[in-house]
Amino acid sequence: MSTAWQLQEAKNRFSEVVEEALHVGPQTVTRRGEPVVVVVAIETWRRLSEPSPSFKDYLRTAPLEGLDLTRDVGERADVVLP
Repeated sequence: MSTAWQLQEAKNRFSEVVEEALHVGPQTVTRRGEPVVVVVAIETWRRLSEPSPSFKDYLRTAPLEGLDLTRDVGERADVVLP
């Protein structure tokens, strides 16, 4: 759950902002009513900033053992297009 802090309040209570980020979740800091930054725990930052595998790499690591990928050549329906 994110909490919004006005910039001046966040500066004055920075330790509290950090504690909330560590124990509650991301903390949003606003300036003139607009969100400008988010304070997050380092574990959250590391998880969010690590590179994601490409789709190709993801498919290469998919567990396909035992999966039947043969095409079903049974009865087919005739499709009439207008």
